[in-house]
Amino acid sequence: MSGKVAMTDTPIKYPWWYGGAGGIFACIVTHPLDLAKVRLQTASPPKPTLLNMIRRILQQEGPRGLYAGLSASVLRQCTYTTARFGCYDIIKENLIPQSEINNSLYLLPCSMLSGAIGGFVGNPADVVNIRMQNDSAHDPHLRRGYRNAFDGLNSIVREEGFYKLFTGLAPNLIRGVLMTASQVVSYDVFKHQLATKFGMDPAEKKTHFAASLLAGLVATTVCSPADVMKTRIMNAQQHHESAVRVLWRSVQTEGVLFMFRGWLPSFARLGPNTILIFLAVEQLRKYRVGMSG
Repeated sequence: MSGKVAMTDTPIKYPWWYGGAGGIFACIVTHPLDLAKVRLQTASPPKPTLLNMIRRILQQEGPRGLYAGLSASVLRQCTYTTARFGCYDIIKENLIPQSEINNSLYLLPCSMLSGAIGGFVGNPADVVNIRMQNDSAHDPHLRRGYRNAFDGLNSIVREEGFYKLFTGLAPNLIRGVLMTASQVVSYDVFKHQLATKFGMDPAEKKTHFAASLLAGLVATTVCSPADVMKTRIMNAQQHHESAVRVLWRSVQTEGVLFMFRGWLPSFARLGPNTILIFLAVEQLRKYRVGMSG
């Protein structure tokens, strides 16, 4: 995300936690769509539609079921999203020359490193998040029954060992890199292009909305394969099943296109999520929340 709302000689340095705060706001609003996406990615054929999945959740679990695992989702935003957005802004502000601040050749390596850091930091919360969101979809004897995110973390360490918190780390790192590169860099680039080539005001909400919507489309498509793999590995009941084995079995039974399974619900969730994150961050910047002076 561009760290400037006006052309100044000295760029403004905003608090590193803005991205995480925006992520928490977006996650609370879009959690039901994220839940439906996770359930679709692990559902057995024939694949239900997004609306049918939401209807099934409401029928079987009631309205509260749409917010299953919310505490883990919020914890994930506090770790994964805060780390990747914060690192991106810090690295960009301190390492990229001001004359190249909108150059994607500089922004991409910065975003990829930030995404990897976020993927690593957020992996434990992501494991709990996936399990809690999908728990009621299992047969009763297979349900884990975590009361909240911290109970889930404690249960995993106690019953399966500390390293189980980093299940699916490889696809999660890949997804973190892809998500950050496709989401924040796309937003920066689209926002700059809309302002310079289409004459849109970079400080207006309609510019932020258009740039974030386009960034959401890019991010959903780029991240879909890693997202599906990550979900299946973290949700697997067989504790020592490798990523390669999960991939091979899925390709054999469903074909290569399984990697884009749930694209529509992914975009239905990630599109609004991306828009809400950047709108929230831009408002935090506009009013300089948490900044002195």
